[in-house]
Amino acid sequence: MSTVEEQPQPEAFWPTDEKAVEGADPMVPKGLAIEEDWGPGHLSGYVALVGRPNVGKSTLLNAWVGMKVAPVSPKPQTTRTNLLGILTLPEAQLIFVDTPGIHLPRTKLGEYMVRMAESSLPDADVIVFVVDTTQEPDGGDREVAAKLASLQTPVILALNKIDLTSGQSLADRWAAYQALGAWQDVVGVSATEGTNLDVLLEMVVARLPLGPRYYPEDQLSDQQERHLVGELVREQALRALDQEVPHALAVRVDEFKERENGVLYIAASIYTEKESQKGIVIGHGGRMLREIGRRARQEIQSVLGRPVYLDLWVKVRKNWRRDPRALRDLGYDLRDRD
Repeated sequence: MSTVEEQPQPEAFWPTDEKAVEGADPMVPKGLAIEEDWGPGHLSGYVALVGRPNVGKSTLLNAWVGMKVAPVSPKPQTTRTNLLGILTLPEAQLIFVDTPGIHLPRTKLGEYMVRMAESSLPDADVIVFVVDTTQEPDGGDREVAAKLASLQTPVILALNKIDLTSGQSLADRWAAYQALGAWQDVVGVSATEGTNLDVLLEMVVARLPLGPRYYPEDQLSDQQERHLVGELVREQALRALDQEVPHALAVRVDEFKERENGVLYIAASIYTEKESQKGIVIGHGGRMLREIGRRARQEIQSVLGRPVYLDLWVKVRKNWRRDPRALRDLGYDLRDRD
């Protein structure tokens, strides 16, 4: 494993004797609230977590941030949009971008996911390339490595799931992944067990540029509660259902309001592409839907810290993953990245 080298830092761009004003300096992005409790030597920047589907990017993000920001399940392509997680340290603020897995798209939804992932790369200050050491490098890993090779951004190779493999098998895969490119740093981690996450974090911080705090210290994500709720419902559906159904599922939150008794009422629709899939989601006598709702309600209450009444409906929107209009209606708008 290579050591973390000190990086030359550019001259600070913020005013030293007055509060930073949004838009006053072209290097301060508009729309961000610049915090005042930072000073010379403070680091900040965007950190893109990239890799093929199901290598543990979302688990890594959630472990660092300390709460569930991104949905996690054993199914590939759980993350469909770029999710921001925010970690504030005394000396730095890291804005993590958890991207959908880069893969060969077969639908309009797949195209959206890949474009979202690739769009995060040019703006990143540091990239963490996450790979799965329980498997040999495949075409997906090589494709991601090739895309990263064309960038000037520092890339750290994070070999995840080292708790699930060892010995010569781990050594051979480590060497195979390392041979895919020229990496700024390389480290083995376990996102689920927390192994070496502190080491990886130190590597990332060492590569950040000087900059202010863009978000309040206690803010952990830029995700609106309504969007996060939809992702948590979809996560539990992914966990409960068979492999054939999850990729055809989308969730839209239709109602989100607090009742007089203090309970948060949430009505959400689970969309499938076929009537047969709708029947699977509902289950015999509604059992599957009730189980998804029970699990999702527990997760939502845990994340939001308040009592929740969750009302779920299952609807069919035929071939929505291939229909640009349906994708827009469900929150996946390809035009966002044009």
